[in-house]
Amino acid sequence: MGFADLLEEVGGFGRYQWLHVTLISLPGLMMASQNLLNNFVSGIPAHHCSLRANQSFYNLSHHQVLKAFIPLDSSGNRLDRCRRYVEPQWQLLATNNSANISQLHTEGCVDGWTFDRSEFLATTVSEWDLVCSLRPLKQMIQTIYMGGVLTGAIIYGGLSDRFGRRSVLIWSYLQLGVLGCSSALSPTYSAYCIFRFLSGMAVSGVILNGVSLKVEWIPTKARTLVGTLTSFFFTFGQMILAGLAYWLRDWRKLQVVVCAPQFLFFAYSWWYSESARWLVLNRRSEDALKSLHRVARINGKPEMINKLTLEVLNSHMNKEIESSRSSFTAYDLLKTRGMRRISICLIVVWFSTSFAYYGLAMDLQKFGVSIYLMQIIFGAVDFPAKLLALGMLTYLGRRVSQATCLFLSAFIIFANIFVPTDMQTIRTTLACLGKGFTSASFTTVYLYTGELYPTVIRQTGMGFVSTMARVGSMAAPAVLILDEVLPALPSIVYGGAAVLAGCFACFLPETLNVPLPDTIEDVEEKWSATSPAPRQKEGVSLQEGMVSANDIGMVSQGDIALKELKETEGTGLNAL
Repeated sequence: MGFADLLEEVGGFGRYQWLHVTLISLPGLMMASQNLLNNFVSGIPAHHCSLRANQSFYNLSHHQVLKAFIPLDSSGNRLDRCRRYVEPQWQLLATNNSANISQLHTEGCVDGWTFDRSEFLATTVSEWDLVCSLRPLKQMIQTIYMGGVLTGAIIYGGLSDRFGRRSVLIWSYLQLGVLGCSSALSPTYSAYCIFRFLSGMAVSGVILNGVSLKVEWIPTKARTLVGTLTSFFFTFGQMILAGLAYWLRDWRKLQVVVCAPQFLFFAYSWWYSESARWLVLNRRSEDALKSLHRVARINGKPEMINKLTLEVLNSHMNKEIESSRSSFTAYDLLKTRGMRRISICLIVVWFSTSFAYYGLAMDLQKFGVSIYLMQIIFGAVDFPAKLLALGMLTYLGRRVSQATCLFLSAFIIFANIFVPTDMQTIRTTLACLGKGFTSASFTTVYLYTGELYPTVIRQTGMGFVSTMARVGSMAAPAVLILDEVLPALPSIVYGGAAVLAGCFACFLPETLNVPLPDTIEDVEEKWSATSPAPRQKEGVSLQEGMVSANDIGMVSQGDIALKELKETEGTGLNAL
């Protein structure tokens, strides 16, 4: 007997659950926009040095003027973005000129830059001149945002355990709406970074508590369908972002449009019921009983209102109450040989998967295809990626699937280095395959981690390794700056990280058809040896552990796997 039995008695997956899941999942459409917003808000328009003021160009065409003032870059195919001639070189306009261009004196863009407005009307880059020597500041915006996501996961995770999922979720909607829209009014680069950091914290609060509150009201048997369907909200969100960015093309307007819906989510979120499980574990059984009565009434089970009493509630949740009294720390993840082996390998896999994923997803302009089209393609590739992960996990097992996805993504990232920039179709195809395999790697590691860690410390383990993923997502944008040193260097770093993670994945024990461990002693008994013998599978189904990689956002995914696993196990652990 457990909380799952109570849910069945008050209607199972009834009318309340349908409304509850739909309303909480809708913000997922905007969460993908938040994670990938920097692709468009800080897009880099084509640009060159501004020409000197008060220059008379007679009847020369714009192309001729640029040829006289702006040198070509090192490739010789386009105008240099950061240099101009000290004096106009009119002789270069002659058909038979023999000037030695390498000896002509150049200078930096002392009068600023002129930006092309055909792809973007305005971005943070064109507004604050984040180009040339200031180009690293463009990538720093995304790193600061991901730092906010990480900080929010730590802060709002603790607050939700203390004040409840519903209260923190309602606050997060409001915070994201207010600060997200306020960032569109940012007068300076520093102000914008502060707003993005605080918005990242709110995104963590929305995803973290939304997932916890949603899953804790869903019966076990309905979790496969619900988990599969709701994960596509993030996928569709990526495509919506591309459409909005193409329509608006102005960073301030786009910022407002993707954040304003949070006020709508805030307005109807007061309808949510607090998690009855959390209420009972925090000695608020009367409030939990009221929530269950409300759910029974909405589900058309009014007869359960009289049958469901405090005594019945406490007897059903006795096991959860008892298990919540045990506490473990992160030290226990490294204390014994088997746990240490699992934790070290998972740290590398989580970090590298997130690192490579965001390295691809946050640099769409390098493929030579419309950034709006690339965003739609990158979103659509998640559909086959999930199906691929499902098949591999079912027939090849967890360890082979994890290592294969990482090695294949590394191979594709390396292959793209050798494809010429003018072969756009091949480069785009390889990039989509690489993103697909990193998405499949994400899907695999969520399930794999939950199966490797024992029930008594699964919450701590999932939180610990998912934090490594957030660190990887913070580091990924910063590595893009290395293309100033060598254009292929970022791809070498991303691919190398995936290879390293694939090697570490090979040392993880296989969990296919192996029962879920309940204690640390179970882990040591099963996996301290080299090859554990498979036994009859129990616990969580494959699809119950699968979730979308996009999300964006990285902050909710460990919670999804944890909640699904712990609900099946019937434990009373709190959400991260």
